[in-house]
Amino acid sequence: MADSSQGPASFWTQANALLRKNLTFQKRNIKANIRLILFPFVLCLLLVLIQGLINRELDKPSNRCGCTCIDNNGDGQCERVCGIQYSTLDQANSCPITSPPEWPPLLQIPAPQYRAVRTDFLSYTDLPNESCKSTGSCPATIIFTGNNQSLGESLAGNMFTSSFTLNSSNIMYTFANNVLGSETQTEYTNFLDPAFFSNRSVYNVQTQCTLNSTFSVSIPIAGSAVEQDLDVRCVQGLHLWRNSSSEINDELYKGFRKGNSEGKINEIIAAYDFLNSNRNNFNVSIWYNSTYKNDTGNGPLALMRIPRSVNLASNAFLQSFLGAPTQMLFEFVKEMPKPETQLRLDLSSLLGPLFFTWVILQLFPVVLTSLVYEKQQNLRIMMKMHGLGDGPYWMISYTYFLFISSIYMLCFVVFGSVIGLKFFTLNEYSIQFVFYFIYINLQISLAFLVAAIFSNVKTAAVIGYIMVFGTGLLGGFLFQFFLQDASFPRGWIIVMELYPGFSLYRGLYEFSQYAFTGNFMGTDGMRWKNLNDGKNGMREILIIMFVEWLVVLFFAYYLDQVVASGSGVRRSPLFFLKKFQKKSMSSFRKPSLQTQGSKVFVEMEKSDVVQEREKVEQLLLEPSTSHAIICDNLKKVYPGMDGNPEKFAVRGMSLALPHGECFGMLGPNGAGKTSFINMMIGLVKPTSGMAYVQGLDIQTHMDGIYANMGVCPQHDLLWETLTGREHLLFYGRLKNLKGVALTQAVEESLKSVNLFHGGVADKQAGKYSGGMKRRLSVAISLIGDPKVVYMDEPSTGLDPASRNNLWSVVKRAKQNRAIILTTHSMEEAEHLCDRLGIFVDGSLQCIGNPKELKARYGGTYVFTMTTSSNH
Repeated sequence: MADSSQGPASFWTQANALLRKNLTFQKRNIKANIRLILFPFVLCLLLVLIQGLINRELDKPSNRCGCTCIDNNGDGQCERVCGIQYSTLDQANSCPITSPPEWPPLLQIPAPQYRAVRTDFLSYTDLPNESCKSTGSCPATIIFTGNNQSLGESLAGNMFTSSFTLNSSNIMYTFANNVLGSETQTEYTNFLDPAFFSNRSVYNVQTQCTLNSTFSVSIPIAGSAVEQDLDVRCVQGLHLWRNSSSEINDELYKGFRKGNSEGKINEIIAAYDFLNSNRNNFNVSIWYNSTYKNDTGNGPLALMRIPRSVNLASNAFLQSFLGAPTQMLFEFVKEMPKPETQLRLDLSSLLGPLFFTWVILQLFPVVLTSLVYEKQQNLRIMMKMHGLGDGPYWMISYTYFLFISSIYMLCFVVFGSVIGLKFFTLNEYSIQFVFYFIYINLQISLAFLVAAIFSNVKTAAVIGYIMVFGTGLLGGFLFQFFLQDASFPRGWIIVMELYPGFSLYRGLYEFSQYAFTGNFMGTDGMRWKNLNDGKNGMREILIIMFVEWLVVLFFAYYLDQVVASGSGVRRSPLFFLKKFQKKSMSSFRKPSLQTQGSKVFVEMEKSDVVQEREKVEQLLLEPSTSHAIICDNLKKVYPGMDGNPEKFAVRGMSLALPHGECFGMLGPNGAGKTSFINMMIGLVKPTSGMAYVQGLDIQTHMDGIYANMGVCPQHDLLWETLTGREHLLFYGRLKNLKGVALTQAVEESLKSVNLFHGGVADKQAGKYSGGMKRRLSVAISLIGDPKVVYMDEPSTGLDPASRNNLWSVVKRAKQNRAIILTTHSMEEAEHLCDRLGIFVDGSLQCIGNPKELKARYGGTYVFTMTTSSNH
């Protein structure tokens, strides 16, 4: 074996070793990676195919703009003519509209149940009583202020008419001459205002309503043969003075459902500040309710019914100073002309939140099962026992999973963009990058956190995939309804978004909404400026996920240290405080009262065991020692369960082992040999007693011990897809072997355990026989010249020839190191060990060299064989 005289491996050397191992492991799983990456590709392709089929159906004549056959010259030959006049209003989106219809300008009137009334959070007594909501008779209110109250009162009083006179010969002029409004929400585009669709009511705002003030009327739609039936209802208009604009701001804020603690809505039509207006100067500020804005921030204010509010103030000003007949008649508003358009359905935007949630979340069980696999197979502690620190492990493992996730997400976005899904192409890529990057970091951190809970790969995989599909279905069929319900409290939305799966769904939902709208309107999708939109939840999602990422990562690391999660003995919950305490580097101290108090038990022990105990106590009094291992009254007691008594696995073990000695432990199964070794290698915490390896306490300095320790566990802890050579290269790097020294050490190790020839060294460990795996485990324990080696039944399962070869390896290896070896074979113990200890019921019964023990306890069998003279 090559000598490692360079000292413990540095942080970056350990990180390099783990990174190389992970990349090799990834290369072995290339088929699984291809299948993983193909999943989003196939899903995106499926969406495109389905979308193509749907668009082809939508493009059929029966679904497009209405057409008819017209005989223009009476010759019996008809000409096919298409357009809105032969269609229904529902097909207006696809028809060419050269001359859009005109409709009267409207005010945005609050629904009866939302109109402003007196409440606990509003102190104004001039508002109507809340009882009007039960009858639907609440007035629609405007509030106003200014430097001159009398002028303000005059202007506000001129805004609403006192009566409504219908001129059936000129319906449009009649509507324009009165103050009309609607509670309906505006659309993205308006062929016709939604208030004029069939069976919709329009409000006429008057200073006073009579008992019978509702009537029906039919209005023609220009450019078509369609007439719309309307119910026109009177609603009382109420104008109220406020002393300042700050009072108006306060009332508007408290009236909005987010601004009051009771979650009530107290809406007004509009608010006016006439400022310094007078006969020679007209100056006004207008407040309007932007919650009815349904155009994702890109549409004109005309779609929000704002122009009529401005016109009312202008007319009031003119009539106050020039008389009632004087007015600026606001006759109509209309949409812009447009050509015929094809019907298209962006399926990726409609189904994106659900399907893409599944695509991204499927990385979670992949990362989780990988972490739990290392824990279940004890590979994490195996790496730690050979010198891999927690820092390099976390850094490389996290970076490794982040790299894999980033490649996966990059392929996902590239695939979707190449095949033309609007979900990806319309939304700004930089926002998508930030969103996906933060989420995959959060997802990896969450996998590390959840991995601390599981110890079985199958259980972790089942739970992981339940979370994947459950999150998608709950997001699509529950959470999305809450997002679309304007009355659902925003605070509860934020609480639900604290679950990372719903944060992901909300972000994808926002992308889909902007992409769908952009595709429908021919505009851009989400841009950074849209994050300031009050309805856009992307900004809060990014903040929530970023903060959760840091918090979850912190708790994942904390649980990894304080929970026995495959990384060795759990640490104290306050382990981080130990860094602020001054520690003495001296590892030895006088025997404890517990040690001295064990004399009663000592008197019952054999003289050789007592002599070993006294030797240990003497060594502990010395300031330094050349002994590699010193155990002082080491005990392990497992608590009783289900009414059974406590189990004493190790009873007061005292042992001193110098360098160059191989100590053998013999005993039946269950005697405590493996429990003793598990305490020494950091898998199990001792109940009491002390043990020192290379002068370091196993309870406080295990990380320093690992750098000089090699372990051959009772069961082979190997990666099934890595070769024997790759295993030794990895562990050799952890022992700070580099370059030629590493290559030479690996070859010597393979040759020494007879795994070098015949291509066995480059064969995956999963295809090794049991004996070959055992020999590889022995080679791993010895590579890098560790000063202390533990071998738990190393020759189990070996044929006689391989066993003899292994014995030669161990005999050569013990020249400059201390070895503790457990075995059931007296032949093996006699061949390899300088001293033996017989272990029964958790304690040493005797200790000495093989010849002494055989002479003291061995019996004699006389074997007589008689043969014929010919033989």
